[in-house]
Amino acid sequence: MAALLWRPAGRYGLRGRLGPQLCIRHAVPLGTSAKEDKERCRNKNAGLNRPISPYITIHSWSLPMAMSISHRATGIALSAGVSLFGLSALLLPGTFESYLEPVKALCLGPVLIHSAKFALAFPLMFHTWNGIQHLMWDLGRGLTTQQVTRSAVAVLVLSVLSSAGLAAL
Repeated sequence: MAALLWRPAGRYGLRGRLGPQLCIRHAVPLGTSAKEDKERCRNKNAGLNRPISPYITIHSWSLPMAMSISHRATGIALSAGVSLFGLSALLLPGTFESYLEPVKALCLGPVLIHSAKFALAFPLMFHTWNGIQHLMWDLGRGLTTQQVTRSAVAVLVLSVLSSAGLAAL
């Protein structure tokens, strides 16, 4: 409704005050379309014998690169795990203890139980410590290559130690 009111005002009011020549003379030309830009870039790269897009094999792997990918993977895994646990708590009959009793009846050894606890705690601790690292980066701290590598090692060490501590509980 508002567009119907503003369109005539803009069409006649601006021309009436400034005149038709002024409106056309100061009009900004439209830029190229995305399709034209893409085609121009594609032709330039084809003329220079460049690949269409960089492929992952041309990059050498580094610890911060692997940590970044792992941070995203643990975030997805933790979200999926919490969602599945919540859905199962809502949809499955019985209580949590009724599902835990068959696992207790297996009489698993302490090494296996400790390993399973560590495997469950590590993604959470890694994602937490790496998230803290990202917050520090957002503050503009630790952004040199050497500091990024050092903080990646610190995240791994803290993740292993805190996961082992949680698994020991």
